[in-house]
Amino acid sequence: QVQLVESGGGLVQPGGFLRLSCAASGISFSFYTMGWYRQAPGKQRELVAEITTAGSTNYADSVKGRSTISRDNAKNTVYLQMTSLKPDDTAVYFCSARSVTRDLWGRGTQVTVSS
Repeated sequence: QVQLVESGGGLVQPGGFLRLSCAASGISFSFYTMGWYRQAPGKQRELVAEITTAGSTNYADSVKGRSTISRDNAKNTVYLQMTSLKPDDTAVYFCSARSVTRDLWGRGTQVTVSS
């Protein structure tokens, strides 16, 4: 069964830190570009960060410098670390897996940045 399961969301104070995890199953993980997207209320889903099969990374300007995406192919897991969180980071964060032939999505995890 193909699954992407996110974890690590929750309520975080402004200026705080979070680490999201996405565990993949049912796919050849190392052959997929993995990504994190987010969707805030009333807004379109947007790319936060992605990491290719070769380990190259790409970040949205809004999170560049305070976010790190990484992957552990042995654990079939991709991570997103974010620091200096802002209220604008509040959104549902989705994990994605992309190959030449398919796009997969997790169900998302809510991140709320508020005092």
